Amino acid sequence: MRKTIVAGNWKMNGTRESIKTLLDAITDRAMKIDGLVTLVCPPAVYLSQVVDQIADAPVAVGAQNVSEQSKGAYTGEWSLEMLQDLGCKYVILGHSERRSLFGESDELVAEKVAATLEAGLVPVLCVGETLGQREAGDALVVVNSQISATLQRIGIEGFASVVVAYEPVWAIGTGLTATPGDAQEVHAAIRAQLAEKDAIIADNLSILYGGSMNAANAAELLAQQDIDGGLIGGASLKADEFLTICAAAAESRK
Repeated sequence: MRKTIVAGNWKMNGTRESIKTLLDAITDRAMKIDGLVTLVCPPAVYLSQVVDQIADAPVAVGAQNVSEQSKGAYTGEWSLEMLQDLGCKYVILGHSERRSLFGESDELVAEKVAATLEAGLVPVLCVGETLGQREAGDALVVVNSQISATLQRIGIEGFASVVVAYEPVWAIGTGLTATPGDAQEVHAAIRAQLAEKDAIIADNLSILYGGSMNAANAAELLAQQDIDGGLIGGASLKADEFLTICAAAAESRK
């Protein structure tokens, strides 16, 4: 059965003090519900603080990126072994900002997914189209190609342990949001693409929506058949907003 996942991507935001305040509010009200995962992904320098602070709260911790290399002379990088050592369970991979700002290719993202699976962590594979690609009618083609690169590397069996996040690039941090129907169309297409290889794995895959989901639109988005949670950016830095989304996710499981 699919898990419903609400993941907060804090990006490059936060201080020790602000993170403590945010986590205090989240852990105080986080819900322990079967099949619902509340996930926070802080900047790497604060991972240890976050892992220590959540203690026994029903909150998981993830990283925003990782090297595909296991160790060595890679100044400024961090490895999967380091993330395991800290207690991370999830890793966001292929976020559009990593692809556009740091030049990560589909093939590199696929390598990172493969390495993450091998290490026993859960990859959150991000895919999505730009505004120009959507306006050209190529949204599904782009997403299909991004999924295909990882599928070729890990096989359909690997997707049994992967989470996918659809994030239309034009809706990230802009306040624009795909309509529930538009988002559902892409989520359904992702599931259908993988179902061609294995219907059971595709049906059990959690696919998150990652384009400016917030407290006001979460319930309508999460009501869609193939939307299984959210990858939340700005709204995850506000405890009340993030918890409202978590509550909508919990309601969607009823």
